Amino acid sequence: MIDIRKDFPNLKEKNRGKTLVYLDSAATSLTPKQVINSESEYYEKFGGSIHRSVYELGEKATNAFENSRKRIADFIGASKNSIVFTKSATESINLVAESWGYDNLKSGDVVLLTDMEHHSNIIPWQVICKKTGAEIKYLKSTGHGTINLDDLRSALDNNVKIVSITHASNVFGTINPIKEIIDIVKKNGSKIMIDGCQSIPHMRVDVVDLDCDFYAFSGHKMFGPTGVGVLYSKEEILEKMRPYQTGGGIIETVTMTDSTWTSIPHRFEPGSPMAAQAIALAEAVNYLESCLEKHDNSLNEYSLERMKSINGISIYGNPPERTPIISFNIEGIHSLDLAHFLDYEGITIRSGHHCCQPLMQALNITACARVSFYFYNSVEEVDFLVDKINKAIQVIK
Repeated sequence: MIDIRKDFPNLKEKNRGKTLVYLDSAATSLTPKQVINSESEYYEKFGGSIHRSVYELGEKATNAFENSRKRIADFIGASKNSIVFTKSATESINLVAESWGYDNLKSGDVVLLTDMEHHSNIIPWQVICKKTGAEIKYLKSTGHGTINLDDLRSALDNNVKIVSITHASNVFGTINPIKEIIDIVKKNGSKIMIDGCQSIPHMRVDVVDLDCDFYAFSGHKMFGPTGVGVLYSKEEILEKMRPYQTGGGIIETVTMTDSTWTSIPHRFEPGSPMAAQAIALAEAVNYLESCLEKHDNSLNEYSLERMKSINGISIYGNPPERTPIISFNIEGIHSLDLAHFLDYEGITIRSGHHCCQPLMQALNITACARVSFYFYNSVEEVDFLVDKINKAIQVIK
């Protein structure tokens, strides 16, 4: 494994006066200096108004912004016009639910989800179903944290208009067999949306090969800046969709009584775009691509085996393929108490329901701890984590 830790300024910082051990990358990854510099460069060298200026600064900014769109499209195997910039994956899912859902869902229709979905892939569908009269049904995950494909086949019928599912669970770490899932859904004639927030940071994704209708992800989980997300959709689908939000930048004509919309993908990007963030996201893609090419997944296996050695630990899910996420509880210790204890040792972990309350209910727990690793973590940090959890067991219990 190449040493990339030097690229991350945060790793030089202290946490509660201790050496930082950052183990919450599933929530938000650290940002390398290359991406930080790219965002700063926008303010230092460009700064002009995107899509609205004929002067040189504006043209430079516009070109950089659209080149970023092209770079991100290439990264996931898509066309440039199929990439919509949003402020987050959450907004991307809301866009699909409101814009596609409002015109395509009606009373009697079904939106099919799973119980392992993040709230961001549940609540937008709840809202649009209340508006349209459609209903939500759920597939239940297995004890291994997987989806039974026979259950999926059984749940599909002519009423299921769209399936929205996570590519990788932010609790179990499960990597769903998404290509097979998409094939099953397509044979039913339903649309399918993929939440790629936990998958894009760890694996190569080709949306055309997958043949999904929608795919959403966030910049801040893949070395990128906050405030920018991506929605991919097939161009023929986007062409039929109305804007989710309206305003300047998305119109062709405006009269006192009506408006017409510009072409895709700009139709879905009202207002002044998140130029600096989108430009920096392209640099994050460059950085991520180099990591995917040069790193192995040995830390994933090592961390899971080391965590299993802890007395009284319950690890949730045992999928055949997983991202470097381990959610767990220690018998007799609340996850919040554990997180506080580790915080004062310099270790950052997550405690709570992880925006997955329906899944917590299915697991019959209210909360759990979660550690999530990324390319900048090390074997030594895993050993340090296990040592300090064992210390917490002695102190708290």
